[in-house]
Amino acid sequence: MKTPSSIRLSVLDQSPVRQGGTARQALLETVQLAQHAEALGYTRFWVSEHHNSESLAGTTPEVLMAHLAGQTKHIRIGSGGVMLPHYSALKVAENFRLLEGLFPNRIDLGIGRAPGADRLTAQVLNPSNQFSEQDFIEQLMDLDRYLTDRADPETIQTKIKAAPLIDTVPELWLLSSSGQSGLFAAYLGMAFTFAHFINPHGGPEAVQQYREKFRPSLRLPKPAASMAIFVLCADTEEKAQELEDTLALQMTLLETGMRGPTPPYATVRDYPLAPAQRARLEYNRQRMVSGTPLQVKMQLEKLAAEYGVDEIMAVTITYDFQDRLRSYELLAEAFALQPAAAPALV
Repeated sequence: MKTPSSIRLSVLDQSPVRQGGTARQALLETVQLAQHAEALGYTRFWVSEHHNSESLAGTTPEVLMAHLAGQTKHIRIGSGGVMLPHYSALKVAENFRLLEGLFPNRIDLGIGRAPGADRLTAQVLNPSNQFSEQDFIEQLMDLDRYLTDRADPETIQTKIKAAPLIDTVPELWLLSSSGQSGLFAAYLGMAFTFAHFINPHGGPEAVQQYREKFRPSLRLPKPAASMAIFVLCADTEEKAQELEDTLALQMTLLETGMRGPTPPYATVRDYPLAPAQRARLEYNRQRMVSGTPLQVKMQLEKLAAEYGVDEIMAVTITYDFQDRLRSYELLAEAFALQPAAAPALV
């Protein structure tokens, strides 16, 4: 019998759309995957925010989260993340206080600064967005005050409260692929997640800097950090390589403006690439781990040690949904996750 690992595993799902499939299918698959992840013993299930995309269907995480929380029993449901510069801090606070009121102690609010889209789309989402670092910091501080009912003198929170007024508070995580937001998280006493699946360099240093500069808050007395990475786990090395080749090519094509749905391996196998694209393809392989369960476990344990974290969020995109389900299943088995207990009969 396998001994449970000290590393907690969670899921970040982007509702990928495959070639020949539909966005509705992608969203329904996200629901099925959340239920599967809960049964397997994963800690959290986060959903992302992307706009003007043919390949990813998740545009509004808080709406999808409400449905996912209602279709599951106890797994934590969160955003990975809400792109705060698009919205008002008050509206985000009220969205998540409402979710927390409906599903107490199960809601995570992951906050990002990146647009989750191209620059033009971001401008349309919020025409007043100046992409200012200072504006983002002020939004974070306002959001924190709204969520905790803490009103500093001469701030708007002395006059406006985020409703509904409830007893519990969503967990607040700051997401980053550069490390800058890690400094914000440290200063404000928030949890921090580094997106290795976006940027495979600098993550361990960003987490270390976050820990060194962390200032305890009422919400979080000590630092909490995790990392997110593409994970492709399969029964055989050959199958894992196919999954990796497919995802690496899709990421490379996305970077050159080809934002189509996830292709099948038959399309990928003989795809003609320019030398620059081949170099980028190899770079994108660094954003993921792949292999058989034992191979993936060894790679993830090594990364967890380098990062100094005890939680990893797995992001898995495959053409075939069954391959996605199987990858998470094999990963759970490799780390000896404890399946969820059956709910008590009423």
